[in-house]
Amino acid sequence: MRWFSVALVLVAATATTFVAVASARQIDSGPIDELLTEEVENFCGEEGLTVEFVTHTVGRFHVVSHGRNQLPYFGANLKITEVVTNVENGNSVMSTATTRDKDQRVTDNGNGTFTILVLATGNAVLYGPDGKAIARNPGQVRFEILIDNNGTPTNPDDDEFLEFLGEVKGSTGRSDDFCEAAVPILLG
Repeated sequence: MRWFSVALVLVAATATTFVAVASARQIDSGPIDELLTEEVENFCGEEGLTVEFVTHTVGRFHVVSHGRNQLPYFGANLKITEVVTNVENGNSVMSTATTRDKDQRVTDNGNGTFTILVLATGNAVLYGPDGKAIARNPGQVRFEILIDNNGTPTNPDDDEFLEFLGEVKGSTGRSDDFCEAAVPILLG
């Protein structure tokens, strides 16, 4: 599940969380359509297992200013499809996730950074090579991230993701171990 969480964090860190309030002012909105490829060594802690991730994210995002200081809050509705392939033998699994992410709290740390509490809800399903579901993770999680606002706290255009600070609240739904389900197929 770590690789799925990292994908969600990266998506959230690139301006994809949301809070709607009457006093909010819309800063930006639009479609998301990103295709990323990444190679990961020792996948799921399995020594020597190198996999290639091909991640396709589609959806919509918007950014609103909120609160007394009009800080930016991000949000998105996304569909994320990942294909994970063992680079040595070509075995693969696929996951799909439909998510809604939104910033619940943006804290200005006073040093040019924000600590952001993100709520991510949705449903993730891992499929084997035959197309049958082999693991599921519906529900919601809360996590915090650290963002550098580059000295412009009300302008999100130059913000940079610094660090995943950790989970604040684990999944509220069924939490199958995606690694436990995927690794035997990938090594197969």
